[in-house]
Amino acid sequence: MIMWAVSRGPLHQSLFGLSLPLPYQPGAKMVTASKATVPTISDQASAMQLSQCAKNLASALAELRTASQKAQEACGPLEIDNALSMVRDLEKDIKEAKASAEEGKLRPLPGETLEKCSQDLGTSTKAVSSAIAQLLSEATQGNENYTGMAARDVAQALKSLASAARGVAATTDDPAARSAMLDCAGDVMDKSANLIEETKRAIAKPGDAESQQRLAQVAKAVSQALNRCVNCLPGQRDVDNAIRTVGEASKSLLADSFPSSGRSFQEVQAQLNEVAAGLNQSANEVVQASRGTTQDLARATSKFGQDFSNFLEAGVDMAGTSQSKEDQTQVVSNLKTISMSSSKLLLAAKALSTDPSSPNLKNQLAAAARAVTDSINQLITMCTQQAPGQKECDNALRELESVRGMLENPTEAVNDLSYFDCIDSVMENSKILGESMAGISHNAKNSNLPEFGDSVSGGSKALCGLTEAATQAAYLVGVSDPNSSAGQKGLVDPAQFARANQSIQMACQNLVDPACTQSQVLSAATIVAKHTSALCNACRLASSKTPNPVAKRQFVQSAKEVANTTANLVKSIKALDGAFNQENREKCKAATGPLIEAVDNLTAFASNPEFASIPAQISPEGHAAMEPILAAAKMMLESSTGLIQTARSLAVNPKDPPKWSVLAGHSRTVSDSIKKLITNMREKAPGQRECDDAIEVLNSCIREVDQASLAAISQQLTPREDISMETLHEQMAASVHEISNLIDPVAVAARSEASQLGHKVSQMASYFEPLIMAAIGTASKILSSQQQMAVLDQTKTLTESALQMLYTAKEAGGNPKASHMQEALEESVQMMKEAVDDLGATLAEAASAAGAVGGMVDSINDAINKMEDTPALEPEGTFVDYQTTMVKTAKAIAVTVQEMVTKSNTNPDDLGGLANQLTNEFGNLADEAKYAAMTAENDEIGSHIKKQVGELGFTCTGLVTKAGALQCSPNDSFTKKELIESARKVSEKVSHVLASLQAGNRGTQACITAASAVSGIIADLDTTIMFATAGTLNRENTETFADHRECILKTAKALVEDTKLLVSGAGASQEKLAQAAQSSVSTITKLADVVKLGAASLGSEDPETQVVLINAVKDVAKALGNLISTTKAAAGKPHDDPSMLQLKNSAKVMVTNVTSLLKTVKAVEDEATKGTRALEATIEHIKQELAAFSSSDPPPKTTTPEEFIRMTKGITMATAKAVAAGNSCRQEDIIATANLSRRAIADMLHSCKEAAYHPEVSKDVQMRALRYGNECATGYLGLLEHVLVIIQKPSNDLKQQLASYSKRVAGSVTELIQAAEAMKGTEWVDPEDPTVIAENELLGAAAAIEAAAKKLEQLRPRTKPKEADESLNFEEQILEAAKSIAAATSALVKAASAAQRELVAQGKVGAIPANAVDDGQWSQGLISAARMVAAATNNLCEAANSAVQGHASEEKLISSAKQVAASTAQLLVACKVKADQDSQTMKRLQAAGNAVKRASDNLVKAAQKAAFDAQDDQAVVVKSKMVGGIAQIIAAQEEMLRKERELDEARKKLAMIRQQQYKFLPSELREDGQEQ
Repeated sequence: MIMWAVSRGPLHQSLFGLSLPLPYQPGAKMVTASKATVPTISDQASAMQLSQCAKNLASALAELRTASQKAQEACGPLEIDNALSMVRDLEKDIKEAKASAEEGKLRPLPGETLEKCSQDLGTSTKAVSSAIAQLLSEATQGNENYTGMAARDVAQALKSLASAARGVAATTDDPAARSAMLDCAGDVMDKSANLIEETKRAIAKPGDAESQQRLAQVAKAVSQALNRCVNCLPGQRDVDNAIRTVGEASKSLLADSFPSSGRSFQEVQAQLNEVAAGLNQSANEVVQASRGTTQDLARATSKFGQDFSNFLEAGVDMAGTSQSKEDQTQVVSNLKTISMSSSKLLLAAKALSTDPSSPNLKNQLAAAARAVTDSINQLITMCTQQAPGQKECDNALRELESVRGMLENPTEAVNDLSYFDCIDSVMENSKILGESMAGISHNAKNSNLPEFGDSVSGGSKALCGLTEAATQAAYLVGVSDPNSSAGQKGLVDPAQFARANQSIQMACQNLVDPACTQSQVLSAATIVAKHTSALCNACRLASSKTPNPVAKRQFVQSAKEVANTTANLVKSIKALDGAFNQENREKCKAATGPLIEAVDNLTAFASNPEFASIPAQISPEGHAAMEPILAAAKMMLESSTGLIQTARSLAVNPKDPPKWSVLAGHSRTVSDSIKKLITNMREKAPGQRECDDAIEVLNSCIREVDQASLAAISQQLTPREDISMETLHEQMAASVHEISNLIDPVAVAARSEASQLGHKVSQMASYFEPLIMAAIGTASKILSSQQQMAVLDQTKTLTESALQMLYTAKEAGGNPKASHMQEALEESVQMMKEAVDDLGATLAEAASAAGAVGGMVDSINDAINKMEDTPALEPEGTFVDYQTTMVKTAKAIAVTVQEMVTKSNTNPDDLGGLANQLTNEFGNLADEAKYAAMTAENDEIGSHIKKQVGELGFTCTGLVTKAGALQCSPNDSFTKKELIESARKVSEKVSHVLASLQAGNRGTQACITAASAVSGIIADLDTTIMFATAGTLNRENTETFADHRECILKTAKALVEDTKLLVSGAGASQEKLAQAAQSSVSTITKLADVVKLGAASLGSEDPETQVVLINAVKDVAKALGNLISTTKAAAGKPHDDPSMLQLKNSAKVMVTNVTSLLKTVKAVEDEATKGTRALEATIEHIKQELAAFSSSDPPPKTTTPEEFIRMTKGITMATAKAVAAGNSCRQEDIIATANLSRRAIADMLHSCKEAAYHPEVSKDVQMRALRYGNECATGYLGLLEHVLVIIQKPSNDLKQQLASYSKRVAGSVTELIQAAEAMKGTEWVDPEDPTVIAENELLGAAAAIEAAAKKLEQLRPRTKPKEADESLNFEEQILEAAKSIAAATSALVKAASAAQRELVAQGKVGAIPANAVDDGQWSQGLISAARMVAAATNNLCEAANSAVQGHASEEKLISSAKQVAASTAQLLVACKVKADQDSQTMKRLQAAGNAVKRASDNLVKAAQKAAFDAQDDQAVVVKSKMVGGIAQIIAAQEEMLRKERELDEARKKLAMIRQQQYKFLPSELREDGQEQ
């Protein structure tokens, strides 16, 4: 026996197969299904085992996918050779099987039957045809990689075909049939091997017409061999014989004349009626037999062929008996139609018998049978002479007979109607039927026979519609039962492709028909355009949905081919329409060939079983639910048949009373059965019963939670001892996750998919019982009653919101016409999502705090798996948008990872929260990656991005796991090392993700990087401005500004050239854009550096001019950052896109700012004009800030109204300076005004917009604030422009106008402050009041110190096994001293706060200060000192903690203690400045200060003693040998010199820090400056 299960090809062929998404998907689905099942399993051991197995399988699948991708990358170019080798091996296997058969040793494998193998053969034939179509397409394009994949697909499909062919041969008793099957299978393998060899040659010569022609011929040979193979199946030969019989019999219709048979018209008519009934019956038998065995089909098709021959003979006799030539032609035409519909029926039966599980084939077969009935009716109506009404009755009876089969066990949808559409259809048709029945009775009674016939025809059509609607409704009821498995839609509808193919071919035949008129040509063109458009749309949708990159590419390519060939055909049709001659007709004929070929290839590819729908499996319960509807429909059909037969008799003899009573009886039965049908359909509406059951379950759950809450309140909730807290958390998290996944499916089903409602509702309800049990169990193990109630309340909220949603879903019922329920449904969905998010966040927080990371790992794995799924929504942005977001997220991940490394050493308890943050960030990254891959330039880039993100995810799971382990055992050094290693791997993978994004769009990635670099330059310039403002930007050596001027001018001009390249790069290639972005960053960096040197060379004695110069280059940098952002957005866009206009505007601003810089550089040393130039630059800057302020873009962050009001104070000061400068006209005053104005207006505009966009600010207040912010800036701009005019042409009249300008600004500031008051509400205080600031800061400092003291209280010395007592004594001293200092500093700051209040009470510091500047300075000093005390105490606590843990040196502890003492001294000085030395408060303050100093001194002494003792303990081993001793001396001297150098550097660094602290601006402004 031959073992077919194992391929004998190279081993890595198996890996290639696994690199496809398809084999991976079943495993992923199994993991998902297992995880979804875990919460519903009551046995804890089984649930845990299944959960663990699912995790193991997911991990193994991930590793397998990674390995297969690497194998494919390594061996991809060899795939064509591997495929060829595999096919040749299969050919050998077939030969061996044939030899075994001849010896009588061929046996079926376990589980093989003739029916199963026949079906497998039919399915694999389609797969081979589809794979070959794909192979030809890829070979034509010349892409070796994709051609290799397609060749592999062909080989895999042929493997299935060979296995099926062997199975058919082994289960067939007939030796001849067995031999024929194996011969045909061997022929397929041989021809396929030739095809792959030819493909290999074609790839080597892309575009060679001769090789493409050979390829097409070989492919045609494979297709013919496949057809021969299928025809060898049992039953297929009989169907082929029947098709041949129909074809042979139909040849008689091609005769020129039809002689009369000599029989009378009545005899011929009677015979035709008889054989018509026989053929109609045979057609229905073929439909029934196609669902049975091959023997049944053979008998039915043979009978159909015989009946068709008899019918055609009678039809030809009727044609001979016809009176006129015209009648004869019409009869022959109808006979041809019947012949064609009969052939289609047999072909459909053949297709169904080959592949019974294929969707839509049963419907196509039933439609073909009805088409035979309709064509027979058409012929009988035309050529029989009967009493009026008789033909209509006969036709109606035949139609009812043809639809009766629908009601026999419907397992497929018969149309696309929804359940409520079916009810509407039944109602509409029942109304028509009622009218028709009344018409039948009335017209039969009055002998109005023509109207009688119309009523019968109308009633027949209504009955057919009723039957179809009832069948579809019954099917939907059956599949909606929770025990049934609903069918799944395929990627494409093969029936749609087949119908479109047939219509296009018929239209093309009409086009090339010489008898075709001009109007027929245009009609055919319309048909072609309609169907090719539908095919292209179907391909586009399929391409967006499939995860298989090869199939995605093939759909796109096929759509292009169809579109291009259609365009060529339409072009030739237009030419033919313009000049209807033979030459154009030939061109049109030539153009139809490529179109038909392209459509044929697409249809073959779309027939792949991989893309097919999965039919529904209806359970016995579903069948039982269907039965009432089907029974009512059957009763309706039977009584309708009796009614029509009775009416037929009454039409001939209306005076027959017994018949009238029979007719009335049938009418009543029909009416009753329709009423019953409607009632049953309403009662059996899908999902209603399941909604009721689910509502009952949720009500029961709510009762259980209420009981548990009562028990918790009364402290009677018994803890569950049979399960751990971690397991309960996992159960809750899993249940909440599954419920969350079902919210949208339930909502979709409730809106428009009634058949899915029962399934989704039952699934959702099944997770609430385990959720409630786990929630009560969790609450029982929590000690805090408040936390207990929080868990139970959130669980109850979720259950109640789900209950509300179920009530709404039941009411909506899946009826899309129930528009009144849509809003309520949307609200209930939103409520439930919020409840799920709240409970999920609580669980995630609890899990991260406990170090349980299982849920996080699952979330990351889910995110990785979802990347492979097709997104439900189309991408809203471009690749650049997703690329930008992904870069930000990837960098955020890198920051989180670094923070995790830091916290692993300092505070492992924070690792859980960071791991949760990392999980969320990766989830966002994976979601964006899905859309980035879809919008990438090509599939290779998209798949590479997803691959890199997937690998990052796997390393993230490792890091999260290590974080959980370290949190559980913080002192495990081995786990800490593993965490650091995992963090390094994650950082490495982040860089790979960024690299893959850069490959996707190198230019836009370079823009993102450049924008980030420019932001850094701006921040650096802000720092330099602070140095210059403080007067510490000193010149180096004796250089002057002239030494730098030329370099600045030269670099600025180079930047202008870079700007031009950047703007042109938006429409050029990505490579040029990247070069332009990199060059511009390099130039702006150089420009910033030379301008800083130039500013320094002006000397610190002229700080205002330094600031003017640096501001000028800062404006250029800002403009460049904006230009880079707009260039990125405009890259690849058409010229008329709005982003191109923004790009032009940004370029203008850039050029303006560079020009301004050049003017400033030239005027810097000109004492007469430098102030004027500075003012001009400030005016331009304010205009640009105002333009940004007026845009509709929201600010990146929001701020408080207090901050906003603080910034408005600067406007008042700047206005006063501007008026003074306008009056004095001194250049120094003007420069100072320019610098102050720039900062004040920019700060005001930024804070105004940030405060206005705060979430708590109403729309009216927002508009008001923005309006007055604009007015204030515009008014101030007018003031500066007026000052500029005064400088250029000073006059007293102009100077007098300054007051009106300043009043306008003051009015706007007042309005602004009122708008801020409106933002704040009634609880408004002046945030600039130094007293308020000092009070808040002192209280904040005290609170910080108290918190630090509490932290120290919790610290305990390390427990060391039997070490020296002195060491333990030192640690005790550390803790006691540190605690003393913390307590003392807390008392000190509280005392300082009391001193502050006493000064206010005494009036030495005003509550509303008159001398705001002096008091403000004092308050700033007090605040700064209080902050320093708090910060120093915190550092001390950290140092004490580290020292006790053994991580920090004694030197660090000493330094921290000294810093506390120093900052305490500063605080005492700040308080003494205005204090009454004899007051009780001041005495308490002094005492508190002394206590701090004493505690600090104690700690320093203890630490120094320990350090001194430790040094004494160090023993030095002196080497005895001469050489070793000298080397030892040299090493010691070297170390001494190095330490001395380090000491000098440390002293310098300390001096610089102190210098900066005293010379910088206040800390609030310093922080804002850094953020910008």
